[in-house]
Amino acid sequence: MKAYSMTDNTISSAVIIGAGIFGVSTGVQLARRGIQVTIFNDGSPANGASGRSLSWLNSARMRSEPYHRLRMAGIDRYRTLAAKHPDASWLRFDGGLTWDADNDRNEIDAAYRHELSLAYDALRLSPEKVAGLTPGVDARAITPQGAIFNPGEGWVDLPALIGMLLEEFAALGGVLVTDEGKARVVIESGRAVGAETEKGHFRKADAVVLATGPAVPRMAAESGQVIGDGTPIALLVQTKPLAHPLRAVLNTPRVAIRPAPGGTFSLDADWAADEGVTVREDGSYEIDDSVVAELLAEATKVMEGSPHLEVASVGVGGKPIPGDGEPVIGAFKAIPGYYVAFSHSGATLGLIVGELLACEVATGIEHPMLATFRPERFA
Repeated sequence: MKAYSMTDNTISSAVIIGAGIFGVSTGVQLARRGIQVTIFNDGSPANGASGRSLSWLNSARMRSEPYHRLRMAGIDRYRTLAAKHPDASWLRFDGGLTWDADNDRNEIDAAYRHELSLAYDALRLSPEKVAGLTPGVDARAITPQGAIFNPGEGWVDLPALIGMLLEEFAALGGVLVTDEGKARVVIESGRAVGAETEKGHFRKADAVVLATGPAVPRMAAESGQVIGDGTPIALLVQTKPLAHPLRAVLNTPRVAIRPAPGGTFSLDADWAADEGVTVREDGSYEIDDSVVAELLAEATKVMEGSPHLEVASVGVGGKPIPGDGEPVIGAFKAIPGYYVAFSHSGATLGLIVGELLACEVATGIEHPMLATFRPERFA
């Protein structure tokens, strides 16, 4: 691998397919380097996984050390952004609280010890001590093993962030194309040379970045590239506004809750997606309203005062998760000029992945923090 450098510039143009957080973040970073960038998207920005993400900024629980380091770098970039926008309603660091079910799979003790070993800011709390550190939680819902409070965690509203990044992108001369249907990578003589939309809009480029969320493995396979795919269906419920003191992100056995701009809350749970979403033959989704109502009821149980929650919107679709759970970032070495970004925790990684991937695209030099996340591990 070449030595890491920020000075080389081997390309003058790039096309990105996908206007979620990975695509837009990478596009802005490339545009800042003076590279001419076009982003193709099959609809409005953030119309995919970024628009239905819980967007919890964290590196809690247990994962590989390289993945933890990358997530911590991601959180660092959000803290820098928060310092520039201290009054932003779309980015907050009010902590995260998590607890497990009261059964033999409860891992709160092991998770707490692991977080301490990494110097990850963590407090082990008994139920009666929770209210003193993070208001808005019904302590009666916390299991006897207690909870972990991580003061350094936060959340971001990705559509708002993407909108702000796109304003800078446009000011730097970037082009966003949203009305030409789906796009595909164009490969000639074994090299990526640009991208073309369904309506025939072709943009030639020195590099192409594939950042289409859950569609990445399928689209990569069209060029013979293999990416392990563990993508499940996700269901995100957005509530109507209500006055409530909860500010931390909650990750509980039956529901995850994230405050959102305007006094709303975002809710999700794996069981709700499994039980409440049916994929029709045409690929569209059927949502079971009774499961959505049950998810609201679970949220009410863990929120102080048992507030009445009402549905404002429901988002459903694939949640990007690679087959081995680790991010997939970097070049397809079999096809020069072709790069990919595919990962879970897209919110936490959104800014740092855009920064590091743009560096690789612009210079042709691999960043050491991405060494274990290369797509060729699936070949």
